[in-house]
Amino acid sequence: MVSIAIIGRPNVGKSTLFNRLVGKRLALVDDQPGVTRDRRPGEGRLMDLSFEIVDTAGLENAHSESLSGRMREQTEEAIRIADLSLFMVDVKSGITPEDQDFAEVARRAGGKIVLVANKAEARDSDIGYLDAYALGLGDPVAISAEHGEGMGDLRDALVEALGIEVFDRDAVASDEAIVDVPVPEDDDTPLPYDETKPLRMAIVGRPNAGKSTLVNRMLGEERMLTGPEAGITRDSISVEWEWRGRHFKIFDTAGLRRKARVQEKLEKLSVADALRALKFAEVVVIVLDVTIPFERQDLTIVDLIAREGRAPVIAFNKWDIAEDRQELAKELREKTERLLPQVRGIRTVMISGETGEGLDRLMKAVVDTHRTWNSRVTTAKLNQWLERTIAHHPPPAVSGRRVTIKFMTQVKTRPPTFMLSTTRPEAIGASYSRYIINGLRDSFDLKGVPIRLGLRKPRNPYAAKKKRSS
Repeated sequence: MVSIAIIGRPNVGKSTLFNRLVGKRLALVDDQPGVTRDRRPGEGRLMDLSFEIVDTAGLENAHSESLSGRMREQTEEAIRIADLSLFMVDVKSGITPEDQDFAEVARRAGGKIVLVANKAEARDSDIGYLDAYALGLGDPVAISAEHGEGMGDLRDALVEALGIEVFDRDAVASDEAIVDVPVPEDDDTPLPYDETKPLRMAIVGRPNAGKSTLVNRMLGEERMLTGPEAGITRDSISVEWEWRGRHFKIFDTAGLRRKARVQEKLEKLSVADALRALKFAEVVVIVLDVTIPFERQDLTIVDLIAREGRAPVIAFNKWDIAEDRQELAKELREKTERLLPQVRGIRTVMISGETGEGLDRLMKAVVDTHRTWNSRVTTAKLNQWLERTIAHHPPPAVSGRRVTIKFMTQVKTRPPTFMLSTTRPEAIGASYSRYIINGLRDSFDLKGVPIRLGLRKPRNPYAAKKKRSS
């Protein structure tokens, strides 16, 4: 597929154009310059043309070791690998010396360039539009990324630069959120686990836990911007990856701080973007800093994942700097079991995103957890187990009346969800529900994933006859 990068100085509207071309609000947009930091790819569509579109950080003159300098390196890499670059300028504010400097950078890269004059709908933008010719990048294409004006002219410019034959002109299938569809109760035969099916995986955690470093180690390249500064990642970036022949879609997310500490509008947008990625994923890897694990926010993140019904795996990162590893590993596993009873048996892996230590063990834990998350137990086995469980520990009597449990069935997977039929659903307390859930977890090897238990009253087949007779 043709790859097109959107480049330019900060705050010229690159992310707004990116969102318009992909047809979704994927990239964060704000009046504050420098919102985008990482390269964000997406499937773009412009009329009959389909292509890969890449949003990039704004080009800035900065030292290579600074955050802005590392952002610029990411953008220059996007220019090198793209088939074409859309060099955006803001004709409302006019051409700046930075525009002139970066136009020279783009020319030196040697790739094909289309000059895009954004915000052309503004009053008095004609002067800036004419000034854009001085950049020496050809005729500027006047557009309004915010209002969708000039998209036909942009389409013609892309065809003129690359030729119509290189574009995929079929419709692009957009990613859809995973929707859990209940399985009919009369069809409870477990299907074999499909080890070839693509798997969506999100990487979450507190700021500076090493999430982007881990993703870079997986990909084998400096794909994500990293550094000692906390909170570098803002957008939730998705990348494709393959491990042992299986396809993965990985979402690197912004660090999740305590809600009370999230004050700035931009950070609120970043957190909301991370939460959307979490809901879109199947398996969520929670990255904990092994030097300061199990802070309150870490426990909150795991609880959130469990309530969302995602399949969690804990990665204790920075294992390369840990001392007395054997004792520390024992302590971490003990704390995991004690502090996270809602996902008892959750898989934990000691890793180093910096060196790659434990990466294979982490991916095996991800696949095993995904397999458990998709598990199905037949109704026959469930009710044989239920009979033994009730005989060993019957539900408590309430107000002198016994509670009768009729049967149990699994109504869906992802996560495993069970329905218990009982004469008095309101009388089954939280403690007995936990007893049933823990028994299911131990007996059917459903460790480490959320389990949901619903209660319902069986339908009375004679109720309708009673109403008619009365």
